[in-house]
Amino acid sequence: MSVTRPLGAVSVLAAAAVVLAACGSADAADPAPADGAQTISFSWDRNVAGEDEDPVYEPTTVEVPVEPETIVVFDMASLDTIGALGGEVAGAPLESVPDYLREHLADDAFNAGTLFEADLLEIEAHQPDLIVIGGRSAGLWEDLNAIAPTVDLSISGTFEETLERNTTFLGEVLGAQDEAAAALEELHAGIEEARAVTADAGTGLGLMVSGGELSALAPTHGEATGRNARGGLIYDVFGVTPVVDDVEAATHGEPVTFEFLLEHDPDYLWVVDRDTATGAEGAQAAAAVLDNEIVHRTTAYQEDQIVYLDPVAWYIVFGGITTTQLMIDDVLSIAG
Repeated sequence: MSVTRPLGAVSVLAAAAVVLAACGSADAADPAPADGAQTISFSWDRNVAGEDEDPVYEPTTVEVPVEPETIVVFDMASLDTIGALGGEVAGAPLESVPDYLREHLADDAFNAGTLFEADLLEIEAHQPDLIVIGGRSAGLWEDLNAIAPTVDLSISGTFEETLERNTTFLGEVLGAQDEAAAALEELHAGIEEARAVTADAGTGLGLMVSGGELSALAPTHGEATGRNARGGLIYDVFGVTPVVDDVEAATHGEPVTFEFLLEHDPDYLWVVDRDTATGAEGAQAAAAVLDNEIVHRTTAYQEDQIVYLDPVAWYIVFGGITTTQLMIDDVLSIAG
């Protein structure tokens, strides 16, 4: 693995359960690293149910080599953290790598497929030492783990717990423990600074705009899962006071109207433009969707308090050292 000087560090709250242990475990999933290689155990509960079935979780442990030479990554938050800690990624779904993370790819990085379908022959030809999946790519585990040790770094617990766990683990893997600790400390300070700003900002509403429709994002009230942790981030991590405490009850899970925004009238609107994040062709930008007479009557519009969040950071990558700092900066943008 080529190691460069790490990017400026960044941090977050501690806690998080990850099994980090030198050497092996009798229950570790195959394939194992080469004999005599120093390893770290990573354990998680893997969903083994089918796509349309209720989740069934199976404890899974994989032995991961320390300082692997060739890393393949399907999870963009992990690619972010590996690069920020000085690592380099040999293979990834290249079309899905955001521009601001492409510097973490090797000069001769190969295309490993898509976030949903791996190019198994191409990956096997490059003989990786470690494969990292997560989120959209979690279902690829069995096929990829047959090629090389594969770990799933999907959201588990809260956003902050996942950031702590994954940054600590990848720091151990890369031999960059000090850099990982410094990054987490800086991110933690940034999140606390952001929370101090939102504490005096009145009420807010997280809003997803896609296909011209609006979806109200809801706080998780401490019951975060992979899906709702994304929606609840602006409240749960950054401390925005929700203008509607029970969004599900208020909206019945349906898209909201412009009248809904006027009726509840939050001081701030925190907007994620999903179509921009996904590169949807011909889609109307969120700012254009919200440029209408009803929205013009809201406090957020009249006080210039509609915040357009970095759509790739908040919707696509959603984690990692550099991306979390981008999120912090978005929230701090409202400071006077």
